[in-house]
Formats: sequence, structure tokens, C-alpha cells
Amino acid sequence: RALLLDDLWMTSERDEAVYHELIAHVPCTTAKRLERVLVIGGGDGGTVREVLKHPEVQHVDMVEIDGLVVETSKLYLGTIGSAWDDPRLQVTIGDGIAWVKRTDLEKYDVVIVDGSDPVGPAVGLFNEAFYAGCKSMLRDGGCFITQSESPIMTKPVHLEMIRTIGKVFGEAHPLYGPVPLYPSGAWSWTYAHTGVDRFTVDANRAERIEAQSKYWNRDIHRGAFAVPNHI
Repeated sequence: RALLLDDLWMTSERDEAVYHELIAHVPCTTAKRLERVLVIGGGDGGTVREVLKHPEVQHVDMVEIDGLVVETSKLYLGTIGSAWDDPRLQVTIGDGIAWVKRTDLEKYDVVIVDGSDPVGPAVGLFNEAFYAGCKSMLRDGGCFITQSESPIMTKPVHLEMIRTIGKVFGEAHPLYGPVPLYPSGAWSWTYAHTGVDRFTVDANRAERIEAQSKYWNRDIHRGAFAVPNHI
């Protein structure tokens, strides 16, 4: 039993690394600049942990609708959310949908949507108006990424997200990775931009991150954008 629990814990740590490293480092290594980052959701702290590994980042706004998620993660998920005390991080308990409608904010270099499934309050994170709001938050040369559901268990939702994001940004690029603890074991993210190339990775950022990562590297980055035939 002890060996089984230990194996499950190591598996969950690997899964967490795949998810958070891909959603953070794919946009953070391809954005033209990397000073301001917006994370919508991400209440466990894993995404901002990875973003803040980049020393170029000067400010991160994390907008999480459920304060209890943040409080509970701080208590019980300390190995995931290990950057809560970083002075560059500003946590706001509020609605990310409303946040991207604001016109009083300095634009961001990267916008990351680390939200939940399209149920309840999260439904509004999956439509054209929300993606247009995210685009309006980006500087030229900025990058957008969102988790985009299981390409197997929720394939229709996944495909519709790609189509909608592509309509807003002009193009959209899904990427894939193994997360065995998630439904079907395969997960997806979808990337878009305002004037960069998803394969043109900043060499200095990449070298620093590769030295710290469990999963992400430049080969993984390129390979993750390979689209399976059934998609």
C-alpha cells in the first residue's frame, strides 16, 4: 500500500509538471517581451510558479474567482503553489471574464487561462467574447494560451475552442501532452498570438527553464504542436 501511494504521488507530481510547464513556458518563451503576465484561474498556484521562474517577468496578475481554492491550496498543496510570496505576484479574487473587459489596465505580454471545465461560472471562459477580451489585453508580439480540454473525452468542446480562438486571433494552434490523472490521460492547450511564431523560442529563456524543468524543453515544445490524425 505504501509503495502504491508513493507511486500515485510521484505520478501526480509528474502530471502537474506537464500541465503547468506547458501552459506557462510555451507562451513565456515565445512572447516578444516578457514583463507583464495575466493568469486567469490557476488557483492552485502551479501556473504562476512556473511563470515566475522567468526573471524577465516584472508583474503577474492572477485573477481567481474562488478564494477558497487559493486558501486551500496554500494549506495543502505547498509543493505546487510555491511562489505565493513572490513580490511580483498580485492575486485578485474576482471574475476573469470581467477583468478582460477592463480598459484601465496596462497591456500584457502573455495571457494564460488556467480555468476549469465549461460548467457553472467557467462557461463564460469558452466563448468568442471572452477570447476577444483576452486578445485586447495583449501587446503586439504577445501570446495567449488556454487549457482546451481532453481531445478524446470532450473532443467536440476541444474542436469548437480551436475554431473560436482561430476566428478571434486569425489562427489557433492546439498542443498536446500526457496527463494520466485527467480524463482519458491526454490533455490539450490552445495557443494564439499577436505577431510572433510559436516555434521561435527565446534561447536565453529556454536555456534557463530547461535547467529547472521536469518536462518542458525545446524539443517537447516543438513536438507538442504535432496534431494527431483523429483531430
